[in-house]
Amino acid sequence: MTDPDIDVTRPSSARVWNYLLDGKDNFAVDRELGDALRSANPGIVAVARSQRRFLIQAVTHLAGEVGIRQFLDIGTGLPTADNTHEVAQRVAPESRIVYVDNDPLVLAHARALLTSSPAGRTAYIDSRVEDPERILAEAARTLDLTRPVALTMIGILGNVADYAEARSIVERLLAAVPSGSYLAVSDGTSTSAQSVESQRVAKQSGHPYNLRTPEEIGGYFEGLELLEPGVVSTPLWRPQPGTNEQPLDVYCAVGRKP
Repeated sequence: MTDPDIDVTRPSSARVWNYLLDGKDNFAVDRELGDALRSANPGIVAVARSQRRFLIQAVTHLAGEVGIRQFLDIGTGLPTADNTHEVAQRVAPESRIVYVDNDPLVLAHARALLTSSPAGRTAYIDSRVEDPERILAEAARTLDLTRPVALTMIGILGNVADYAEARSIVERLLAAVPSGSYLAVSDGTSTSAQSVESQRVAKQSGHPYNLRTPEEIGGYFEGLELLEPGVVSTPLWRPQPGTNEQPLDVYCAVGRKP
């Protein structure tokens, strides 16, 4: 039986992304939009996979070499292999992770996101990205916001129609965490005719996603110290040696709050 809070008549970005990643937590309406997006932009599956790789790479680096022990994952999506807490706690079992999403199906599966190591903690917040003050207030129950936090925002800021508002959300989140905190963002870009066509298809479906320019992605990091290699197409962020990654219509970066 389907949860009555889950609308199966309209696509959900979390479920569409789940479908593009070969997941099973999606409905016919999500698969229909996913197929339309793939037809408009055949590279969109590679985009989805590159964003997952970037999340794993960034969290591994921040928990390992940098020593971050607190993560606020906004726009979590549906549970999959190598969720943020699994990646961070493999490196440092004492890590604390707070997940944020507002999709009812993600909430229904939140138990899979709350399987912390005994030494660490995980929590889930049901909230829209547009309410950073609520996110921060609830996150403070699990995280110590006087100590460095890594904010991860993977494929979420395009849900905010107005770029100035998206910038404001990032700025308000960063203002609440101390020096030594980090921001990791990856989001779709309007760098090809195919990506622009997929944006049109998504809007036509009633579920718009707003692509940014690479320069706008870089704008989220104003005032931060960028980690190498800076703002780049997501597959090109520290690729594995020997791989031949090609740029896609998605850009990312990781930056440190000075």
